[in-house]
Amino acid sequence: MSAPFYVSPEQWYQDKAEYARKGIARGKPIVAMEYDVGIVLMAENRSATLRKISEIYDRIAFGGVGKLDEYENLRKAGVRYADMRGYSFSREDVAGKSLANEYSTVLGSVFTREMKSLEVEILVAEIRDDGKSAFYQIRYDGSMTDTTHYAAIGGDGDKLVDVIRGGWSAGVPLKDAARLGRRALAASGNSASLDDLDERTLEIAILDRRRQGRTFKRIIGEEARGLFSG
Repeated sequence: MSAPFYVSPEQWYQDKAEYARKGIARGKPIVAMEYDVGIVLMAENRSATLRKISEIYDRIAFGGVGKLDEYENLRKAGVRYADMRGYSFSREDVAGKSLANEYSTVLGSVFTREMKSLEVEILVAEIRDDGKSAFYQIRYDGSMTDTTHYAAIGGDGDKLVDVIRGGWSAGVPLKDAARLGRRALAASGNSASLDDLDERTLEIAILDRRRQGRTFKRIIGEEARGLFSG
C-alpha cells in the first residue's frame, strides 16, 4: 500500500499565496488619493460595461483587482452588508472599517480552509463624518492595511504608491490629482504608456464630500477629457 501524498501546511499556504499573487499581478492596478474636496479613484479599463470601481454606500467606494467574477461577488456581498446594516440601524452606522473587516474575514477564511484562494485584492475608500478620508487594502489572505491620503492595489502597488507620494500634497485639486494618478498608473509594468491613458482607457470615479447623500460619481466623456487637457 502506497503512502498518502503529503504537503506540509507551510508549503500549502505558500503555494496558495503564490497562486493568488500571480493572478492579481495579471490584472490592472487601481490608485486612489485625496483631493481638495474628496477622493478620486482611477484604473485602466478598456471595457465599456465591466467595472473595477463601484459604489458600495453613501460615502464608500470599492475597487477590485484580479479575477472579475470573484471581486464582483465580493462587491455584491458588500452592498448587501451595507444595505442591511443601514436598514437595521441607520445610514450613519455603515462604516468603511466594518465593511473592510467583513472582507478580511471572508478572504482569510477562504485562504485558510479552501483548496484555492481567491485571486483578488480589494480597496475600500471612505469619506468619514469627520471630513477625513480612509483607505483599507484587503489582500487575498485576509490581511488588511489602512492608510490615509492615498493607496494603490495590484501587482505594482508599492511602485505606484511611491509615484503618488512624490507628487501628492494636501489640498491638491481634482485635475492635478487625476494627472498624478494617470502618471502613477503608467509606471505599472502591466499598464499602457502615459500617452495611451486617457478618458477612453481610464475608469475614473470620485467621492465628493460636497454632495448630499450619495457622494459617488463617475467621471466620463467631456468631463474626464477636461482633467487631462490644457
